[in-house]
Amino acid sequence: MLFSSLLFLFVFLPFVLALYYISPWRIKNLILFLSSLIFYAWGEPVYIVIMLLSTFTDYSFGLLLSRPKLSAVQRKWIVVCSIVVNLGLLSYFKYADFLILNVNELLGTNIPLTDLPLPIGISFYTFQSISYIIDVYRGTAKAQRNWIDFGTFVALFPQLVAGPIVHYNTVAEQLRKRSVNIEKFAEGVRRFTIGLAKKVLLANNIGLLWDTISTSNLDTMPALTAWLGIIAFAFQIYFDFSGYSDMAIGLGLMFGFQFNENFNKPYTAQSITDFWRRWHISLGSWFRDYVYIPLGGNRRGLGIQLRNILVVWILTGIWHGASWNFLLWGLYFGVILIIEKWWGLRLLSRLPRFVRHIYALLLILIGWVLFAFDELPMGLGYLQAMMGFNHQPLLDNTTLYFAYTNAILIIVLIIASMPRKQSTKHDTRHLLPLVWYGLLFFQSVAYLVDATFNPFLYFRF
Repeated sequence: MLFSSLLFLFVFLPFVLALYYISPWRIKNLILFLSSLIFYAWGEPVYIVIMLLSTFTDYSFGLLLSRPKLSAVQRKWIVVCSIVVNLGLLSYFKYADFLILNVNELLGTNIPLTDLPLPIGISFYTFQSISYIIDVYRGTAKAQRNWIDFGTFVALFPQLVAGPIVHYNTVAEQLRKRSVNIEKFAEGVRRFTIGLAKKVLLANNIGLLWDTISTSNLDTMPALTAWLGIIAFAFQIYFDFSGYSDMAIGLGLMFGFQFNENFNKPYTAQSITDFWRRWHISLGSWFRDYVYIPLGGNRRGLGIQLRNILVVWILTGIWHGASWNFLLWGLYFGVILIIEKWWGLRLLSRLPRFVRHIYALLLILIGWVLFAFDELPMGLGYLQAMMGFNHQPLLDNTTLYFAYTNAILIIVLIIASMPRKQSTKHDTRHLLPLVWYGLLFFQSVAYLVDATFNPFLYFRF
C-alpha cells in the first residue's frame, strides 16, 4: 500500500487516525502496531511472519542483554547472534539468488534459484532492529520490556517501507510518552502534503521522461538526450524518495513521533562529501554509528580511516541491491570520498563555488547511471551515449522535443531543489497557507484518480 494511493489517503489513514485518537493512551501503541501489521500484510501477507520473527528475536535478545549478571563475553555473543539472525534473513531473501547465479556462472553448476520475492522494507526494519540491540549493548538505551511497544518501533507503518531509518535511542522515550497538539498535527499534515505533491506531481511526471529515454535505443541516442534522461532520473529519485520521507515524517508528527530529517537539499552540494551529508541522512548516520566508528573511524590514522570509508561504501552499495551495478556504484562513491578526504577537499576549497557545484553534480549524475541500470552492460552503454562514444550527433529533433515539452517541469524541479528561506514555524491557521496546501492536495489526488504511472523506486531496496 503506497502512501500516494487513494486507498491509503481516503480509507486506511482516516480510519487509523480516528481509531488512534478516540483510544485511551494505554492502547495507542497497540492500535499503531496492529494498524502497521495490516498495512504491511496488505502487500506482504506471507512475509509478515518474517518481520514478526525478527521483532520477537530482537525483543528477546534485548531482554537477555538487560540481565545484570551477564559477562562481557556473553553480552558480545548475544549481539553477534542478533546480527547473524538479522543479516541472515536479509541475506537469504536479498542476496541468495545473486550468489547462486554467480556461482553457477563461475563454476558451470546448475544450482536452482530460490525465486523468492524480496520482502518489502526488510532492509529498513532489519537495520532498525540491529540498532536497537547495539544501543542496548552500549548502554545508550534500556531494553524494551513491553513487546507491543517494541513491535511498534519495528513495524511503525509511517517509516516501515522506506525509512527514515530510526535509531531506537531517538524514539525510546517517544514510545513511552508523546503528545500531539493542533500545531503539531497541522505541521504533520503540511509536511505530508508537501511530500505527496513532490512524489505525485514532480517525481511521477519527470519519471515518465526517464522511462521513455532509458528504454530507447542506446546505439542511436544523441549525447544530450542521454544527459537529459539521467537528469530526469536524478530529479525523479530525489523527489520520489524525499517526498516519501516527507510523508513519513508528517505521518509521524500526526501520531506524536518526531523522526529525523532524511534529506537536506542534496543537489546544492559543493562536493561528494557534502552530497552524502545531505542525501539519505538516516542511512549515512546508521553506517557511521554502527560500522564506521566501530571499525575505528578516523581515530587510528589516515590509512585506517580510508579503509573504513571504503568498507562502508562497499556495504552501502550492496545494501541497495543484489547486483554488480550497486557494488560498482558503492565503490565509485567510496573512491571519490577517499580522494576528497585525502587531498580533494583542500583543492576544491580553492575553487569558486559554482565550479565546486558543477563538479559535484557531474559526478552525482554519472553515479546515478550506475545506480539506475541493474544490468551493468546497459549502464556502461548509457555512459558511452552520454560521452558521445556511440558516434551519434550531439542532439536531434527528439532531443529538442523532450526539452521543449518538459522545460517548465524541469524549471520547477530546479527551483524546488534549491534552498529557500523558511521560518521555523509554518502558521497553517492563516487563509493563504491553507489554500496553498489544499490546492497541492487536490492536484495530487486529481493526478492519482487517472494515474497509470505511480512507481516508488525504493520499494526494491
